This record gives sequence, C-alpha cells and structure tokens, in this order.
Amino acid sequence: MSFRAPLTKHHADGSDCPADHKHTRSGKPLHPDCPGREFTQAICSCGDWEMRHSGKGYVNECRKRRLAQHRPASVSASPVLRDVPPFNMR
Repeated sequence: MSFRAPLTKHHADGSDCPADHKHTRSGKPLHPDCPGREFTQAICSCGDWEMRHSGKGYVNECRKRRLAQHRPASVSASPVLRDVPPFNMR
C-alpha cells in the first residue's frame, strides 16, 4: 500500500491558502487578498500521524521521514539473510 501525506498551507483562521497566493520566504503575502500563511500541515493517509508547524521546510522534512517509515524493509537489509555465510559449491 502506498501512503501519502500532502502538504497544505493555511491562513490563521484555518482556511486553505491556495497555491496562487504567493508569499515571501518568511510567509508574508504577495497576493492582495491573502492575510498571510500561518502554518503548513501534513496528514498521513495511514491516519496515525499529523504535523502542523509554521516552517514549511520543517513540515516537509518530517513528512518525508514519516513516509519513509512506511516503506517495507529491503531483503538485502534483512538481518537473517545478512548473517548467513555465503555458500560455495567447491
């Protein structure tokens, strides 16, 4: 199963801040009808994780870490297979 945790941006009243509302790096609005971005949020589709913070980069980093936790472990990283000595037929 593939999980998602999309980033969403919000105004202080909790309403969505649309993509066409451009901002400075500090979150100050450049769009005349935008009161300013207050926070960025990510909610994982698994239902067990949610992150809300004023720093978009911080939320994005936490989101990436969370999604990486859902990835299945690779076979090469399995401790059972890693500790088995190689088999030589000589």
